[in-house]
Amino acid sequence: MLAVSQLTDHTGFWLRMVSNAVSQEFARKVAGQGVTVAEWAFMRTLFHQDPMSPSALASLMGMTKGAISKLADRLLAKGLIIRTETPEDRRAHRLSLTAEGKAKVPVLAALADDNDNAYFGTLAKEDHDMLRRILKALAENRGLKVMPVD
Repeated sequence: MLAVSQLTDHTGFWLRMVSNAVSQEFARKVAGQGVTVAEWAFMRTLFHQDPMSPSALASLMGMTKGAISKLADRLLAKGLIIRTETPEDRRAHRLSLTAEGKAKVPVLAALADDNDNAYFGTLAKEDHDMLRRILKALAENRGLKVMPVD
């Protein structure tokens, strides 16, 4: 009979279990602040940036311009970003955070920090650093560039 591995024999099983729990808990926390994880990532990417074009933001986040446009529309409706015309070309525009958006980013970052600590704070600092290095190396090796926002 052919040997069939158990689900729990796979590293991906454990990565997915932890990833799902970390992601779902964080999504609940940011929802309490009126945003989604994708909106938070968008806002955090803009936080220390000069106003930028949607295509530049899409490139930074590894997303399509269409996805950025949809996120921008939602954040505009919430009053967290603004869209301004570029002086050189009135058809083009740039995105930036509003004062409310800038004020919300540190609050959301604190939630991200707390969530990270809740799941990984039990690890020794060296182990946590090693885990992050290993995951980063795996992502780089596979050419993973799309920001995980789902």
